[in-house]
Amino acid sequence: MRISAVCGKGGVGKTAFTALLTRAFLESGRAGRLLAIDADPAMGLTHALGMSVQRTMGQVREAIIAAARSGIDTEMTEIAGTLDYMVMEALAEENNLALLAMGRSESLGCFCPVNDILRDAIKILSREFDTIVIDGEAGLEQINRQVMDELNWLIMLTDTSARGLQTVALLKEMVDDNKVIHCDRTGVIFNRVEGDETFLAEAAAKIGVEVLGFVPQDPAVTSFDLVGRSLSELPVDSIALSAVRAIAETFF
Repeated sequence: MRISAVCGKGGVGKTAFTALLTRAFLESGRAGRLLAIDADPAMGLTHALGMSVQRTMGQVREAIIAAARSGIDTEMTEIAGTLDYMVMEALAEENNLALLAMGRSESLGCFCPVNDILRDAIKILSREFDTIVIDGEAGLEQINRQVMDELNWLIMLTDTSARGLQTVALLKEMVDDNKVIHCDRTGVIFNRVEGDETFLAEAAAKIGVEVLGFVPQDPAVTSFDLVGRSLSELPVDSIALSAVRAIAETFF
C-alpha cells in the first residue's frame, strides 16, 4: 500500500493538484484500488473530483459524541454496533476510485478517544486499497490525529512565493525535528510555475528539500476552478495534467 499526502500553505492549489494526481494515478493503470481522502474541512477535493458523499467522517464523529453525552447505554451500544456501517456509508465509490471526506466537526474541545476510534476505522478500511492520496491542510497534526500517522510520501506543495516556501520549511521541520508524523520520503512540488525553474530549485536546496517536480501555470485549470467544474473533465492535453502525470510516474 502506498500512502501520499499533499500539504502546503493555503491558496497554493493543493486541492487541484491532488485531484490531478488522483487522475494521473488512475490513468496510469498501476495504482490498483485507489482511495482519495479529503482531509480538508472545506471538502474541495470532493468537488474537484466531481463526486458527492452521503456522510462525512465529521458527522460520524458528531454521532459518537452525541451518544456519549446522552449517557444512555442503548445509544452507545447502537453506535458501536453500526460504526462500521457508518464508515462504509461515508465512502463514495465511482469506477475505480473511492472517496472518503473528513468534513467539519462542530463539537469543540478534545475528544481524543473518538478521534482514535475513527482513525482506527480508517486504517482498517484503508487495508482494502493499494494506493491512498490525502488532500490535507497546511499542518500535519490533523492528518496524524484524524487520518494516518505514517506516510510513504509527503508532498509539500507551494507556489513560487516566499511565504509558500516558508511553509514548506516549517513542514520539513515538523517531520524532521518534531516527528509529528512518520514519512518515508518528503519533497516539494512547485505549482503554477511561470518562467525559469532554476531559481526555485536553488531556493529548495537552501532549505534542504528535494524537488519532486514543477507544475506550470495552466489557464485550463484556472478556468475550471473558477466555475467549479470537475478537474476529471480537464482536456487530456492540459499542460498541468501532463506535468502531474510525469510526477506520478516517480511514485511507482
